[in-house]
Amino acid sequence: MARDVSSQFAPSWYSAFEGSHVQSREQRMRAFVRLWRAFMRARVFIATVLLALQVFMLVSQTGGPNWLVVVCSAHLCAALVTLYLWRPAEQAAPMHVQWLLTIGVDVLVFALLQSFQVGSINYTALFALPVLLASILGSLTLALATAASVTLYLLGEAALHAPLFSDLSTARFLQAALTGTGFFLVGVLANQLAIRLAREEALTASSQAAARAQAQVNELVIESLTVGVLVVDPHGVVRSANPAAQAMLLGQVSPQAAKLLLSARSSWQHLAHLVNETFARGEALETETTIDNEDRPSQRLHARTRLTAQSGRSAGLCVLFLEDLREVEARVRTEKLASMGRMSAAVAHEIRNPLSAITQANALLDEEVQAPAQKRLTRMIEQNAQRLSRIVDDILNVARAQPSQDTTSAPSLPLDQTVRQIAHEWVRQSKAERILGVHAHAPAAHVGFDPEHLRRLLINLLDNALRHASGKPSSIRLITQPSGSEHVRLSVWSDGQALEASVMRHLFEPFFSSESRSSGLGLYICRELCERYGAQIAYRRTRLDQREGNEFYALIPAASAAPTREPTQQSLSYPMGDSVATRAEHQGHPLSGDTPLATR
Repeated sequence: MARDVSSQFAPSWYSAFEGSHVQSREQRMRAFVRLWRAFMRARVFIATVLLALQVFMLVSQTGGPNWLVVVCSAHLCAALVTLYLWRPAEQAAPMHVQWLLTIGVDVLVFALLQSFQVGSINYTALFALPVLLASILGSLTLALATAASVTLYLLGEAALHAPLFSDLSTARFLQAALTGTGFFLVGVLANQLAIRLAREEALTASSQAAARAQAQVNELVIESLTVGVLVVDPHGVVRSANPAAQAMLLGQVSPQAAKLLLSARSSWQHLAHLVNETFARGEALETETTIDNEDRPSQRLHARTRLTAQSGRSAGLCVLFLEDLREVEARVRTEKLASMGRMSAAVAHEIRNPLSAITQANALLDEEVQAPAQKRLTRMIEQNAQRLSRIVDDILNVARAQPSQDTTSAPSLPLDQTVRQIAHEWVRQSKAERILGVHAHAPAAHVGFDPEHLRRLLINLLDNALRHASGKPSSIRLITQPSGSEHVRLSVWSDGQALEASVMRHLFEPFFSSESRSSGLGLYICRELCERYGAQIAYRRTRLDQREGNEFYALIPAASAAPTREPTQQSLSYPMGDSVATRAEHQGHPLSGDTPLATR
C-alpha cells in the first residue's frame, strides 16, 4: 500500500488525500494492484505483438537488424517477470528501481525499435504506454520525467537523422516538439484525472462504509426493540419483521417471517385491515387489537402504522408497530409503585410518633395489669406494635437515598466471626436452635461492610428462609466460603418448596410478596444493601445433602485485613456451579444435618 506522499512529491492517484474522507490503506493497495496488473498485461500483449512483428520481418527479410528479435524477446521476458514475480512498487517513491525496470525498459526498447526502423513503420505511439503508466500509477513527478525523457529522445533522433537548418530538419524538430508536448499534456491530464477519480472513489467508499455502519446500527436497534416492527407492502406481504414482532405473531423467532401474509390467518385480519386502511387513507392510524392464538394465550396489542415516503412509481411501504399492552401496563404499575413508595414513606414517617406512644402506653399498662387475660392482650399489642415498627423501618430504609458505599472506607469485618455472632443472636430471638446449621469455611476472609448493614442483610435472609423452611433439624444452612481470589460467598439455604416462575421474576422487587402478612421489602432491602458495597445477590434452586432447597447467596468483594495469626483451615476456590455440599466436603466440613448450632 502506498505511503502518504511527502511535501516534495505531488500526490498520485492512490496516495493519501487531504480531508477526512480517504480510503483505507488496504483498499488503496488493492485498487493499485488491480491497475498495476492491468498495465502489466498490456505490456505483455504489446511485447508479444512486437516480437511477432520482428519475427515476421526477419523471416521475410524486410526488417531491421536481426538482434532486434533478441531485444523484443528480452522485453517480453521482462514483462512476464514483472507481471508474475514482482510486487507493485509504491508510487510515493518515484525513483524506485522497479519503475526503472518497467518504464525505463519500455522507453529503451521503443527507442531502439524507432531508431532502427525500416520502411514506413513508426513506433512513436508506443511511448504513450510508459507515459500513461507513470501518470496513473506513479506521481506527477514520475509522469513528467517520463514525458521529458521521451521528448528528449525524439528531439535527439530528429537532430541525428536530418541535416541542421534544412526544411526536413525543421519539420522533424517541429513534429518531435509537438509529439513531446502531447506526451506532457497526456501525462498531466491523466495524472489529474486519476487523482480526481481516486478521490471520488475514496468518498464513495467512505460513504458506503458509513451507510453500512448506519444500517447495521439501525438493524441492531430494531432487533433489540421490545416493540414489534413489521414492514408491509400494499399487497399485505410482510417484507421484514424484527424478533419482537415474530414472537408476537408466531410465538417464536422464525426466519420465514418475511414471507408472511397478514391475511393468512384469521387472528391477523385486524392488522391486515389496519394496513389496508392506512394505504387507502394515506395517513397514520392506530388501534388496540387482540390476537387469539390457538396454542398460547391471547395477546392484547396496541398497533400503529406509519407510511414511508413514495419514490417514483413505488407506492411506498407501511411500517406497523406492535406494542404488548401487558408491558405498557407493567410500566404503569412500576410508576404507580414508585409513587406509592414515596407516599408510603411519608405515611410511615407520620405513623412512627403515634406508634411510639402506643408502645409506651402498652408498656405502662402491662406493669399495672395482673389478670392473665389482660396480660395476653398487652402481649398481643406489643407483638403487633413491633411488627408495625419493623414495617415502618423497612419502608423508611427503602425510601432513603442511599449512595453507593466505597468499600475502602467501610470497616473490614472478619466474615466468619461476624456471621457466627449474628446467627447466634438470630437463633436466640427466633428460637430456632436446631433449625439453623452454620458452616463457616472462610476463616481468613474479611469484607468491607458496615456491621449493622451486614446484620440486616443476614437477618432478612434468615427470616425469609424461616418462613419457607420445613422446621426440621438443619433445614436452614448458613454457609461462608471463598469464591475465587477476590470474592467471598455468603449463602442461606433452606429446604422449602420450589418457587413459582411468576414469583422468581419479581423476587427482588419492592412491595412484592407471596404472603399477605409480609411487607415485600425484605429481599429488596438485601439487594440494595449488597449493591451499596459492590456485592451481588442472587437466587437458585440447588441440592444439599440429597435434599432440594432454595439458596440465596451474595458474592461480596474481599477486603484486605490486618495481619493475623495463621488460619487453621485452608481457603479454597470453587466454581459457582458446584453444590454447597460438594464445596463443603472439599473443605473437610461435611454438612451434617444433625449437628446443632451450639456445637459448630
